[in-house]
Amino acid sequence: MKGLKRVGLISGIIIIGILSFALFFRDGIILDSLGVHFNHPFSKTLVVPQNHSAIDANNNGVEDPIDIVNAARKEVEQRTKYKSAYYAGGYPPEDEGVCTDVIWRGLFGAGIALKELMDEDIAEHTDLYPRVNNAPDPNIDFRRVPNQFVYFERFAESLTTELIPGDVENLKQWQPGDIVLFLDGFHHVAIISDKRAKDGTPYVIHNNQPFAAEVKLTSFRTPIAGHYRWNY
Repeated sequence: MKGLKRVGLISGIIIIGILSFALFFRDGIILDSLGVHFNHPFSKTLVVPQNHSAIDANNNGVEDPIDIVNAARKEVEQRTKYKSAYYAGGYPPEDEGVCTDVIWRGLFGAGIALKELMDEDIAEHTDLYPRVNNAPDPNIDFRRVPNQFVYFERFAESLTTELIPGDVENLKQWQPGDIVLFLDGFHHVAIISDKRAKDGTPYVIHNNQPFAAEVKLTSFRTPIAGHYRWNY
């Protein structure tokens, strides 16, 4: 009996350790990736006003920034598999992709054809794009993070890269449909969700192994290189 109790105690400790790790590692990114969103039940909820654009250019009755979020969230709902590959024509199958595919798919939800726009600018200003190497390839160029960085720097509204939990004035600058991009040691890009943690910080929709997910922006430890808003 003592042996069984000891085994039970050890098992309990291991389970508690695993749960604690899942809850607190990188602000809960493991659980968020699985679709289990946890916030401390006793913490105060900070209300951050939504002041995103009200433009509805595609006339579908939904503001364009929310169109972007909704289209991106479909990647999460279907758990689009993370797969990095080269595709003739540029576009991967609907059930697979990488982080940059979340961006063009999200924008396309608002009627914005990012591939066409980037291909055109890359053809005219090839030397500005580091991952093109002076040899434009429409099959892949628009899906590279450094190339999206250049394009958004040139044509989107650049916003703060500072994120301050609990600061309403700062957090008001982070709105649904915005794009956040990382370069320093980790090339990655994601779309700001309309969902927020209790401290007011936004969630992001992204695709990283093994599949697309909606996680807290505070889960990322890499410095934010760019925060952009489409010029609707």
